[in-house]
Amino acid sequence: MSAKTLALYGGTPVGSPTAPPYPRFTCDAIDRVTQLLERGDAVGLGRSNSVIREAEEGIAKWQGVAHCLGTTSGHAALHAALIGLEITGGDEVITTPYTWGASVSCILHNGAVPVFADVHRETGLLDPESVESQITTRTRAILAVHIFGQAADMTTLRRIADERGLALIEDGSQAHGAIHAGRKVGQFGDASGFSCMGGKLLATTEAGYMVTPREDVYWKAALGCQHNGRSGDDGFPSDLRPYVDSLVYTYRLSTVNAILLSEQIKKVDAEIDGRRRNAAAFRAAMDGVSSVRLPDYAPADDPSYHMLTMTFAPERAGITRDTYAEALRAEGVGTFGYVPAPISQWRRLDPTCDMPRTLWQDVIRRSGRSYAEVPVPNCEWRIAHALELGWNYVTPDADGMSQLADAFHKIEQNLDVLRDREAAEMPKSG
Repeated sequence: MSAKTLALYGGTPVGSPTAPPYPRFTCDAIDRVTQLLERGDAVGLGRSNSVIREAEEGIAKWQGVAHCLGTTSGHAALHAALIGLEITGGDEVITTPYTWGASVSCILHNGAVPVFADVHRETGLLDPESVESQITTRTRAILAVHIFGQAADMTTLRRIADERGLALIEDGSQAHGAIHAGRKVGQFGDASGFSCMGGKLLATTEAGYMVTPREDVYWKAALGCQHNGRSGDDGFPSDLRPYVDSLVYTYRLSTVNAILLSEQIKKVDAEIDGRRRNAAAFRAAMDGVSSVRLPDYAPADDPSYHMLTMTFAPERAGITRDTYAEALRAEGVGTFGYVPAPISQWRRLDPTCDMPRTLWQDVIRRSGRSYAEVPVPNCEWRIAHALELGWNYVTPDADGMSQLADAFHKIEQNLDVLRDREAAEMPKSG
């Protein structure tokens, strides 16, 4: 049997490069955590704890932003941003329907109302023109998501926010170190949230952080989601002291994850560089494959590649995306569509839905919003055409990227076979 025979028909699978176990922790990180546990230093209530201070100051320096607040998760970090910006009470926040739920649930959990703008087809990133069309007198903020490690157009979104007097929030949970207009994401917003769970670019076990250039936002966020509002820390504002109590979200960073953050950040630049070099090698090796295409980015933008996203072109392939993905899986390459449907169409955003009660049903009902009627055609198109690859390839591997591309080339050479397969499976009329 020819080596070019598809694995679906008994051919030898091309296979895919094996990424090393991820996340990777250095011996120093493991030793420091072990020593921490041995001395019982399990709780850090603020920067009076040396490992909490080390982590937050190290992240702020790496991000290039004045203030960092460690949290339990990326969702907690985004929620802290909304708390610090005092966005609540039915305030509207314009965001994307093409994302993970935490980008929207943080809005809902602070008593605000998400409003959905559309996205760019090729990247799934928030479309500033669509954002501008959704602004009303009730709009208080824009929340942009740097999905897959791609940077949203923060230059334009910052201009819109400034012209309209709106807060700008960044969700960088998949985009540590991503670059827009020559600057790291997280440097454009009034506040930004990042996830540091074990699958992210800056990976611990489960953690996150909020960064902000504004001292007032930092302290109001701390007041709302840290033990006693971090009122024992140096610099706590005197005007907030009358409001210190334990009516807080328990979002404080664990000392274990604080150590992991401090150690992981020492090598994250090298790992992001590996992701980028592998993405570039894969892109070059994909030359001649017309059934999928990779996004193009502005010269001063550089994704950090939490995942690698592609666009399937059914008009060129002549087959469905499902058949294409099935053939790839047989060759040993697992692709997936990360976003299953526009969040605006999810059932739990319908306040009339017969479901377990949520804290946001009444807020949405009072807003008069009906999300099912919101047109997001580019988001729907993106979901129907997207193929994603996990991208924890943190060590440069040109041969592995060539092998990965070989699976796509093999399918490209056998598209006629797959077209015949689909034709044979079509139900006959009459």
